[in-house]
Amino acid sequence: MKKTPTELLVEKLCIELGFCLSPVERSRLLASPPTTVKAFTDAVFIAEGLDPDIASKRLWRQVRDRVTNHFQNIENDLSVSTQGTN
Repeated sequence: MKKTPTELLVEKLCIELGFCLSPVERSRLLASPPTTVKAFTDAVFIAEGLDPDIASKRLWRQVRDRVTNHFQNIENDLSVSTQGTN
């Protein structure tokens, strides 16, 4: 079964940064993913049991950067697919 872009992002955060969410938290995040970079980044920290407001700023930025890239890739993919329908 093909994974969604959000599933791939969650896997990437686990592999690269150690944010390996519990199955319950992973399902919750995938079922209703936040739609902004900051909200998604904060949701990952909260799902990991961390407070994003007091977490390491360096680590928060690392997660945010990966989420930002993910959101930009989705926007680019949508842009390309809508251009092909004109």
